[in-house]
Amino acid sequence: MVPLDKKSEKENASNRDLEERALILHNDEINTFDHVIDTLQDVCRHDKVQAEQCAIITHMKGYCEIKRGTRNELEQYQQALIEKSLSATID
Repeated sequence: MVPLDKKSEKENASNRDLEERALILHNDEINTFDHVIDTLQDVCRHDKVQAEQCAIITHMKGYCEIKRGTRNELEQYQQALIEKSLSATID
């Protein structure tokens, strides 16, 4: 039997994984606008206008929220963006 405090820790960790999070794209000086736009369309399934807007916001502010979901959902997108040389975090 799991002690009550250990069970609560596991439940809290599980609940944190189910909380809605944001996938954040960070600006860099390496990738072109076209590469960022194409990647957002390919990986995140953004339409062209949405991808262009996210690229511009990222360039101007240094970052942009590009997708929302649970940590488990967003980790797949994050990894795909990283594989395409983009910088992305989950907050």
